[in-house]
Amino acid sequence: MVVAGFPLHASAETFEVKMLNRGEKGPMVFEPDFLEIGPGDRVRFVPTHKSHNAATIDGMVPEGVEGFKSRINDEFETGFEKSGFYGIKCSPHYGMGMVMLIKVGEAALPQSYREVEVPGRAKTRLDDLFEQAGK
Repeated sequence: MVVAGFPLHASAETFEVKMLNRGEKGPMVFEPDFLEIGPGDRVRFVPTHKSHNAATIDGMVPEGVEGFKSRINDEFETGFEKSGFYGIKCSPHYGMGMVMLIKVGEAALPQSYREVEVPGRAKTRLDDLFEQAGK
């Protein structure tokens, strides 16, 4: 369907992200750790291993978007309507670098995301994800 010359997102997709104690990139990871999705798409966070959750990182969501925080050990699904970047952490393992980045639609990574204070290992992983997002 096209309205005023612009195609509508025909059908939203749901993407699955696993929360793992160990994955391809080492300990305490989201797989995948970087997603590019369209506005209206959904993400299902699956605690493949115990003691994980998914929560937005303060200062790393588009302006006007309310963050979220799932319960530990619970599968959680949410929609992403607004274009932009979303920084996601596992609250119990944030200090161990368990983070991911979701890009929704066409968006440029805000410089302010690089200035958010995060634990050392999370910063290292986020810096890698920011570089990946810029390609």
